[in-house]
Amino acid sequence: MNIAKEPSQAENNHDLSNQSLGSLVAQKPLRAAVFDEFGLDFCCGGKQSLNEACIKNGVDLTLVLQRLLENEQTTVIEKNWIDATLNELIDNIESTHHQYLKTELPRLYILAEKVARVHGEKAPEMVTVAKVFIEFKEELEQHTAKEEMVLFPYIRKMEKKKFFASPPFGTVANPIRCMELEHENAAHMLQKMRKLTNEYSPPEHACGSWKALLGGLAQLDIDLRIHIHKENSILFPEAIQLEKDSTK
Repeated sequence: MNIAKEPSQAENNHDLSNQSLGSLVAQKPLRAAVFDEFGLDFCCGGKQSLNEACIKNGVDLTLVLQRLLENEQTTVIEKNWIDATLNELIDNIESTHHQYLKTELPRLYILAEKVARVHGEKAPEMVTVAKVFIEFKEELEQHTAKEEMVLFPYIRKMEKKKFFASPPFGTVANPIRCMELEHENAAHMLQKMRKLTNEYSPPEHACGSWKALLGGLAQLDIDLRIHIHKENSILFPEAIQLEKDSTK
């Protein structure tokens, strides 16, 4: 009689270390908090394996694996979007992340402009933050509009098996490639603002608007990385595969 052997912890660790960051978070979203703790990029850098990411960032893989194991024991339940339909995932992205951007980008723009105008002479880095944010805001607004008007409607139709006879972009992989490049650019601008503000830490003399701006940027940073992860690691690969399957 053959008894199935349970995989050892070493085997489990080996499996985890060779999976991509994006797929690990897609399987269990709460892993994102662990990767954030170690500065591992699971959104735009989500295609690299956990082992590769640790080597690149000089992080101890053993410590990360230990924290992931501890994280498994949490009682918090988080939605696993791998099990959702593409339509459900798009609904979530639009109602949660896109709506958040539509509310927060204009609010943070006003704060960034005010802080730069009032404090820019003594804190020139905040003038640079305002300039970067203005570009960031404009690009994200154009980006989400393209998704809502072109890419997402096509993906919804694919899932309902109502395909366009000849989509203007040829294949869904083409606009997805553009969206991923724009994600990378947005992530680079966030990284620049993070560095300019010392990880969004206000100085002791910061006024209320300054503190509100940095607090808002910190929250925006978190939300956008989750947003990008949902698209890059789940929605986009599944949409590409769905289109391939439909043409067989």
